[in-house]
Amino acid sequence: MQYTNLGSTGLKVSRLCLGCMSYGYKAWRQWVLEQDDSMPFFRAALDAGINFFDTADMYSNGRSEEIVGAALENFGVKRDTVVIATKLFNPMGPDVNQKGLSSKHIIHSMENSLRRLKTDYVDLYQIHRFDYSTPIEETLEALTRLVRDGKVLYLGASSMFAWQFAKMLYTADRHGWSRFVTMQNHYNLIYREEEREMIPLCHAEGIGLLPWSPLARGFLAGNRRSQDFGDTTRAKTDDYAHKLYYQPSDFTVVERVTEIATRRGVSNAQVALTWILQQPGVTSPIIGATKMMHLEEAVRALEMKLDEAELKALADPYEPHRVLGHS
Repeated sequence: MQYTNLGSTGLKVSRLCLGCMSYGYKAWRQWVLEQDDSMPFFRAALDAGINFFDTADMYSNGRSEEIVGAALENFGVKRDTVVIATKLFNPMGPDVNQKGLSSKHIIHSMENSLRRLKTDYVDLYQIHRFDYSTPIEETLEALTRLVRDGKVLYLGASSMFAWQFAKMLYTADRHGWSRFVTMQNHYNLIYREEEREMIPLCHAEGIGLLPWSPLARGFLAGNRRSQDFGDTTRAKTDDYAHKLYYQPSDFTVVERVTEIATRRGVSNAQVALTWILQQPGVTSPIIGATKMMHLEEAVRALEMKLDEAELKALADPYEPHRVLGHS
């Protein structure tokens, strides 16, 4: 396993982060693995040297966090040897104050996440989306309070417009509040709109990139179809992916990935992950795994390197998209 700094901090994280949205309740998403079926993936990730685990309170309505906590406890993992990241923002109940980035919701969310994760602090606490209904000063002050109380070590953000993120960074600096050190953004070979403004901003500010959906929710694996989405349960039932991808140029990009993968004798996933690992500023892509080969292919991607001709071939078919993934 390779390790790198989390953005411009001194914290060392594995170059792959295990995304834990795939572990929870099938009642939440049909393709999700429940606890017993999830455990082998945590064991394999730990054995491969992965020390970075990302979840969110909303995943399976809190069950994902519980499974992460149970896995680390069951395998006797020392708390100081792993980096736990979680997120808040989305509704966690029917009440009007059980969502968003108000001070009230942030404090309650933190306590609930700590209980589910069976830990007394979170390494990286991330705002899952931008809250248009709460002053950013209120959000940043509450997050800073968590850092000063020792319940959070580092702060991160996720998909939003670059101007919003710039305003949050500026406001934190102006007030002497804790600053975001990472951006978990929607970024892959099919969706590269982040290269226009967000990624240059992050480069300039020393913000580490933790791309979500680096395989475009499995689309880059090459098994999706325009007429019926594909054969797998996730391909057929992932309504969110159906809204993000499936335009004609997306399939053209996949064809390029397949050509290079076939020529090299590797999987599409390895090529797509290798591409994103070679992009400037990327700390750790968030990888999902519901089959052991998903994890194995991701680890093998660390051993590959694409040459300039291959990088150009992958980039050429891209066509602009409307903004996707901010909601």
